[in-house]
Amino acid sequence: MKIFFLSQLLVAVAVAGDDHSGSGSPLSVTSYAPSTNVECPDLSTTSLIRTFPPQNQTLHSAEKAYVSTRANTTVLAAWKDWLGDGSSLGYNLTAYTGPFPSIGIAIPGGGLRAAQYGASSLLALDSRNTTSKGAGTGGLLQVASYISGLSGGSWVTGSLLFNDWPMADDLVFGNGNELDGWLLDLPFVTPDGDNLLSDKNQAFFGSILWSVIAKAGQGVDTSITDVWSRMISYHFLNQTSRSNFFTNDSAHGAGQLWSKIPLIPAYQNLSIPFPIIVADSRPVGSNLTTILSFDSVVYEITPFEIGSYDPFLSSGMNLSYAGTHLVKGKSSNGSSCVMGFDQAGFIMGTSASLFNQILDFAHNTLSQFSESDSTGLLYLLSRQLSEVRTRANDVANWPNPFQGLASSNFQDTNASWLELIDGSSNTENIPYGPLFVKARGLDVIVTLEGSADDPINNWPNGSSLIASSDRQQNFLQITHQKFPPIPSTPEEFIATGVNARPAFFGCDPSSSEDYPLIIYLPNAPPLTGSNPVTNTPTFQLSYTQLHTHLFFDQVYFNLISGFTPNANIPDPNWGKCLQCAAFDRARLKAQTTIPRSSFCSQCFSQYCYNPQDPPSKAELPNRKLVFVDPDPQGFAKVETFFSKNKFKLIGGFLGLLVFIGVLSYSM
Repeated sequence: MKIFFLSQLLVAVAVAGDDHSGSGSPLSVTSYAPSTNVECPDLSTTSLIRTFPPQNQTLHSAEKAYVSTRANTTVLAAWKDWLGDGSSLGYNLTAYTGPFPSIGIAIPGGGLRAAQYGASSLLALDSRNTTSKGAGTGGLLQVASYISGLSGGSWVTGSLLFNDWPMADDLVFGNGNELDGWLLDLPFVTPDGDNLLSDKNQAFFGSILWSVIAKAGQGVDTSITDVWSRMISYHFLNQTSRSNFFTNDSAHGAGQLWSKIPLIPAYQNLSIPFPIIVADSRPVGSNLTTILSFDSVVYEITPFEIGSYDPFLSSGMNLSYAGTHLVKGKSSNGSSCVMGFDQAGFIMGTSASLFNQILDFAHNTLSQFSESDSTGLLYLLSRQLSEVRTRANDVANWPNPFQGLASSNFQDTNASWLELIDGSSNTENIPYGPLFVKARGLDVIVTLEGSADDPINNWPNGSSLIASSDRQQNFLQITHQKFPPIPSTPEEFIATGVNARPAFFGCDPSSSEDYPLIIYLPNAPPLTGSNPVTNTPTFQLSYTQLHTHLFFDQVYFNLISGFTPNANIPDPNWGKCLQCAAFDRARLKAQTTIPRSSFCSQCFSQYCYNPQDPPSKAELPNRKLVFVDPDPQGFAKVETFFSKNKFKLIGGFLGLLVFIGVLSYSM
């Protein structure tokens, strides 16, 4: 067995070079370690903390500048490209220059299912794809100002960013050049199969631990989230290929930082919606393994800061110096700060750190995951705990930069650490929080809903929207926009059918109401009535290449097709109806209100949820709900066996034919 022993790892760490002023060279997995004892900025004149009153929120100046510049250049041009002169929608936009609606896209959690659903949905909304553009749906991505991701949604968001914003199909499947794809057929935890002690699995485990040990060697507490984060990096960041997966020929994204996103060419070219990642926080010391209450702080992570617009905190910390212990805005270690803590995989892993709800280390169990994945994660955690210092094993450990702030409302004002966990831990699986912040003033929120609320068939049922609506109503009225009218229960979502086809919420606000319009695009059974392949479990950590291709095809077709009531055929007007919904708030913002066109009115009659006259799921006939595996693992394993042993089998088969021939002749 080729096991990476601790002594070998420490020698490798000691001889490694330097990347972002921390341990590890640009091509070393030890670049995962942050840099400690970095000279802080002059905190007598510069603050690493930005605070703002809940009633008078302000955006980070760099975020505001980026979004504003895009709105007046790239996004303005994209609107004109997407809508043309507006005549196909019944409008005359030849002289219209705005204001156009401000749009955000939310990609929920749900592991690899949600990541694939988000990616295939984005492809359907991308004008760079000629089929999408021809369908009329391609263009919505280009007019979006924000994109938020949570858990699996953060994986596709981060992957797009750190691969310079390619089209989603190239990102996931590779393009034969610089993109090698997500490699989802290589399992997250045991990429060489179930045998933990195989040479390749041991090499992979060694590299993972090497990274975590390097971070711990800088005096920073780690946890199982660090192991998880490194696994995420191998699939979604940009330094891993099939040929180097089990080697240390690359850093596998170890030194890539979230705060360096502004250096990405696509960002500098104003091609990217402003990205935000969401994570929840467990009150420090609570050791909660249950659902969080709505008064727990929800954090957002942008390229510039980590913070929260929740009224409980209303503060942001300079992301480049995240990892620094601050007390009332001052470093607790004199003039020493930390940099490089914001490793991209760790940001994505933090948003997807759900181990507090499924890890029972005392009984050596990890629920939900397959036996192979559970065994592999527990094996790595046991090795990690035997070698390095950890803190809370089941969360993402972040030094608390807000210690001593907002003392009357902030749950962790006396804590020196933050315990960040999966962004859906308070039942808000859709990252709506940042997009409803009043200071951002979004008009339209597009929801690429890949949740699996239904425990039997893994389809959405509206639970997350209901949770976000309840949280806004009870805790966020000062800081966040009102939520539009939606069905009040999951049962009502299902009964109205809006969980299983495109729907618009909040189409007709009264003069006294102010809320965004939600374009809801849920993972749904194929409108044609064929077998579904996209309602897979959240904890499925590998997909065959065939399954991923079929997954993409099914989501893509649904997304460019809309629905035709009482039929199993696409809506030929769906692309234009989507344009109607995206543009509609502009009518109300125009200097002189523009009447809704008759064409768009017809679209809204078909797609809008009207609480006074709700639709029915009876309009969606012949939809199959039960998942049908398009590439059963048993077949895949047989195929692999035949591939690896084909020459032996051919020889054996020929020998059998000779034997039969001799036997027949003798008879």
